[in-house]
Amino acid sequence: MQSDHRIQRIAVIGGGTAGWIAASALARKVGRTCSIHLVESPDIPTIGVGEATIPGIIDFLKFLGVDQSDFIEHVQGTIKLGIRFNDWHHIGHRYWHPFGPFGVFIDRAPFYHVWHKARAQGLDVDLSHFNLEIAMAEQNKFIYPDNKLGIAQTLRYALHFDAGLVAKYLRAYSEHLGVVRLERNVSGVTQRADGMIDEVVFKEGDRLQADLFIDCTGFRGLLIEGTLKTGYVDWTPLIPNNRAVAIQVEGQLPRRPFTTATARPAGWQWRIPLQHRIGTGYVYSSEHATDEEAVQDLLGQLGDAKPITDPRFIKYVTGRRRLFWHKNVVALGLASGFIEPLESTSIHLVCSGMYALLDHFPDKQFDPANIEHYNRTVIDEYEKVRDFIILHYCTTERDDTEYWRRCRQIELPEDLRERIDLYKRTGRIFQRRHEVFVELSWFFVMHGMGLAPQSYDPLVDGSNWEEVKKVMAAMRRNIASQVDAAPTHDSFFPDKPRQSAPAPGWMRRSAT
Repeated sequence: MQSDHRIQRIAVIGGGTAGWIAASALARKVGRTCSIHLVESPDIPTIGVGEATIPGIIDFLKFLGVDQSDFIEHVQGTIKLGIRFNDWHHIGHRYWHPFGPFGVFIDRAPFYHVWHKARAQGLDVDLSHFNLEIAMAEQNKFIYPDNKLGIAQTLRYALHFDAGLVAKYLRAYSEHLGVVRLERNVSGVTQRADGMIDEVVFKEGDRLQADLFIDCTGFRGLLIEGTLKTGYVDWTPLIPNNRAVAIQVEGQLPRRPFTTATARPAGWQWRIPLQHRIGTGYVYSSEHATDEEAVQDLLGQLGDAKPITDPRFIKYVTGRRRLFWHKNVVALGLASGFIEPLESTSIHLVCSGMYALLDHFPDKQFDPANIEHYNRTVIDEYEKVRDFIILHYCTTERDDTEYWRRCRQIELPEDLRERIDLYKRTGRIFQRRHEVFVELSWFFVMHGMGLAPQSYDPLVDGSNWEEVKKVMAAMRRNIASQVDAAPTHDSFFPDKPRQSAPAPGWMRRSAT
């Protein structure tokens, strides 16, 4: 590659969590060879909301070289072992989507096939007997995995945190690595003759030129849509929700090490426990509930929890940009699309988009084949997440409201329909390429939503069943002993959360 073709200037337009994730990742990987600017509007305040994640957030912190404990301290973080779904299959029913393994492979067969056989024989085989995350979550316990032998080393977890504090933390990290933050209001965009973005123009009178632009401007997609007119793929027929109302309430003990998603008459309610408060909200369909009905429903579910903010409404259209990367603009976060937070994928998709960009990092010639492959990869990932979300709705047995009757009539994408049919007939699940959720995630949700396979892997019948039952009994004892010995989730946090944390660890180290 000729040196004069190398990307030298990168502009991240928009801050918030997505913008600072992009800036921090770029600073970590290309900060020594590229100048990186991030533009934030001083007229758009950052509002911290509760945010849940999936285990990929732990990998992202490792990628940045950030100390996890330091990060958790600064973002009022708590542990997430999975999601508990209430009232989804029918009112009064609950199930878990945990992280981490389920049993062990036996004679090449995934353990859920063994479990299906055990259930068919009437054995006592609760999911928590073979999944440490469920067992810990039910007791409000947690233990960090270590490198010692034993089942605790397999535990997988994610985080809950205040997204506003995450943006603040990553801003400090990025600026420490040389990212320049500009407080500006974008008033215009200029393009080159080939349609590439040349520079953004600011209301304040100056402008910023760059080779590569990262659009993190939220739903409006200032560059990817406002300038390049990329287009949008609307998934509303597949996932009918188009509104959310969010509110923050006082914290309560114990802090639960899991997210809760409770089905409601016209959507579902989230509950995300942080160290200092709880984030909660209602995702719903405006065709089945008015804003006033939604907020009253939400407030009616708070119990003794006292609101500390006013309700905040968000309108959205489920879907994605037709292209995530067009010319010299890459869209991330809400600028790239929106899939409701039922499975806590928002931040993961930002991180994943950044990994993909680094894998396809361009030069100034912006090879079309490279861009096309990036788009295929990210589109594939988004569509698989979409299908996983649809799975929660299309398999419900609820018919108590028009909303849930509508969900039962969703016309399924072909790939999702084939997956469901295969599981029903054979109990088999196969993971696809570019897929966020592994086969165990599909198992936990399909089982939780009442799908029962007609058969299981025939290899299971070739195993010594008496020996298999001994292995199952040993796993059950092992998990029970780990849970008994584990500390409570609350024991990892101060009794009274800090109102302000010390400087991030890397800043303290550099000052000594």
